[in-house]
Amino acid sequence: MSTYIAVIVAYFAFVILVSLFTRRYASRSASDFLIAGRNLGVIVCAVVVAAEWLGGMSTIGVSEKAFTTGTLQPILYNIATAIGMVIIGFTVASRYRKENVHTVSEMLENLFGPKVRTISAISFLLAYITLAYVQLQTCSSVIAPLFGISWLSSIFISSVIITLYTYMGGMHALAVTGIIHVVTMFAGIGIALIIGLEKVGGFAALQSNLVASGSPANLYNPFSANISYAFSLLLGGILGGMAGQASIQPIFAARNPLTARRAAIASSLIIAPFGIMVGILGLIAKTGLFFDTASCNPKMALPTLLTSSVFIPPILGGLALAGILAAILSTVGPVNFAVVTIATKDIYHGLINKTADDKRILVTARKLVLLVNLITIPLAVYLRGAILDAAYVSYAIRAIGAIVIVLGIYARGWITPLGAKLAFVGGTLTVFICIIAGRLGFFSIDKTFGAVGSAILFIVIGHLWTKFREKKCH
Repeated sequence: MSTYIAVIVAYFAFVILVSLFTRRYASRSASDFLIAGRNLGVIVCAVVVAAEWLGGMSTIGVSEKAFTTGTLQPILYNIATAIGMVIIGFTVASRYRKENVHTVSEMLENLFGPKVRTISAISFLLAYITLAYVQLQTCSSVIAPLFGISWLSSIFISSVIITLYTYMGGMHALAVTGIIHVVTMFAGIGIALIIGLEKVGGFAALQSNLVASGSPANLYNPFSANISYAFSLLLGGILGGMAGQASIQPIFAARNPLTARRAAIASSLIIAPFGIMVGILGLIAKTGLFFDTASCNPKMALPTLLTSSVFIPPILGGLALAGILAAILSTVGPVNFAVVTIATKDIYHGLINKTADDKRILVTARKLVLLVNLITIPLAVYLRGAILDAAYVSYAIRAIGAIVIVLGIYARGWITPLGAKLAFVGGTLTVFICIIAGRLGFFSIDKTFGAVGSAILFIVIGHLWTKFREKKCH
């Protein structure tokens, strides 16, 4: 185990050291800190966008679901996200960059006015705080058993590491470390996948083993299990990115609109393959050839596989584990930073102190980096559930934003400021109503379907009511 720990500690140290060198670039202005001075090129921008998506859900979450279902259905998360980024590239990416905004809510203000900006910012804060604590949990789920420490201690350690490099370098640090993370995760997970397929005898032998233990014969078909859940993953992934502050923020930082478009499309070529790799490793873990699956927590299936000396040599296992942590860190930083940016630009500068100068905004942003991490610690400790399921609370809320933005840009006659406000308030409430009702046994509606359906309904209500008022006034 000491070999695994040495590799991971060395990787953490390297990431923090690199972040130190980005500090001077992030201290010049709020724009430099929050959006890297809008100077990211295509490759860097694409990698940072992809790095945000390839986090705890794409590693621990996907492998957990593949392990429990015995199918590759969970890879729809990555496939949907990749499709979503292609759609973003051909639709809203260049428009986002042309508007020179810092946040999705700022874009909504340009379309519908300041009240919609405030309401949407509150909804997005709920979405990203949920996502932030889930990502912190995934990081801790790897660190705790690996280092033999308590869950609480691992939460604090993970939070400190994330806070350090985000506080020091802002978007510059996220860009540089994002590249390092992506290279590490593809190298580590790629090597583990090659070893795994060789040891189980290839895809046909893996399929035979899993079918014998209860998996469906078409287990490689992502639609082989629950169809409703599959379409929920697709809908959430495709729509969630369009209004996802963490994934869109690098696009805001792109050098120009054309760069923003190309980077969004290019990111899909990184996002989809990684999810497939991790999903297959989840199935390899389920075979039971390398550890006792009956006593394994599904969240720990992938880390347990990678620390099995029967499966992989310790040095390569350490590299693969570093790849998992790199994936998680590459998302936790941008997700936490999304909360910081929303709170700084939409709440503090947009609502509390509209006359704040650049220096005050920068100081506030740095303070919020610390505050956001302090908020996510207790949430990560006490709210523990299925990673992919909890994270889809965020996707459901962001799907509301996607519908509002797309209609605001391409169908202004069908959506009014009132409809936009009602969509965010009603849609966000519907997400939590669906969760509570499902747990109490009243009814069962997927939160993503509920959010999208209610958002559309409230947009129609807002449209009809506005038309009614206009006719009444005339």
